[in-house]
Amino acid sequence: MSELPVGEADLQAYVDGRLTAERRALVEAWLASRPDEAERVAAYQRLGNEVRAAYDGMLSEPVPERLTRAATRRFAWRRVAAIAGWIALGMVIGAAGGWQLRPERLVAQFAPDSTIIARRAAVAHATYSPEVRHPVEVGADDEQHLVAWLSKRLGIKVRAPKLDEAGMSLVGGRLLPGDTGPVAQFMYQSQNGKRLTLYVRTEASRNRETAFRYARENNVAVFYWIDREAGYALASADLSKDELLRLANLCYKQLEP
Repeated sequence: MSELPVGEADLQAYVDGRLTAERRALVEAWLASRPDEAERVAAYQRLGNEVRAAYDGMLSEPVPERLTRAATRRFAWRRVAAIAGWIALGMVIGAAGGWQLRPERLVAQFAPDSTIIARRAAVAHATYSPEVRHPVEVGADDEQHLVAWLSKRLGIKVRAPKLDEAGMSLVGGRLLPGDTGPVAQFMYQSQNGKRLTLYVRTEASRNRETAFRYARENNVAVFYWIDREAGYALASADLSKDELLRLANLCYKQLEP
């Protein structure tokens, strides 16, 4: 897409409503001749609407008085404002929409926005895993091209783990728009039709938060972790928590630098 007059950044800005009228008209004309891209953009518009509907109300809610009082006893007022802001953000990310975030083990560093990757991965899985005819953009029969393409777009070395020993075969992958740039999604499937997706995004802060964390969005379970320049989230609505953890460990061993 980088060689075309409309790029991934344009599509993300279009979904977010940040384009000028002239640029928006150009993007809409470009999408009109590309039904697959139009379908992808429409899916992200629906996603944006769902996220706003779920969380906008909570952003305006005041921080509970008991939390403010507790912070007041320990910190100066200037720091209270910052702490209250993080508490509110944590409530939005962790409490709304039925999220049940449970750390699997203690970690030394925790990026406040790392739960976002779990939510995004769950929604992307729910969007594409039911697809029968178009679950991926590039199939497993062209894996070498798929990995090279996604690596180029994300700007990091992307790999598709081999999960055959666990009964999951690669179906293929696709490029998705993320919060700060392109995101990769790999899809796997078992012989009885159970599906699994691996969501990969770049991490600007280069954290090494390798401990797995677990989240659940409706019926989609996610194990996610951050390792240096990349964030990973393994999602499935078909596998148990134990099965997903086993696969997460298998992925981690292959993806570790």
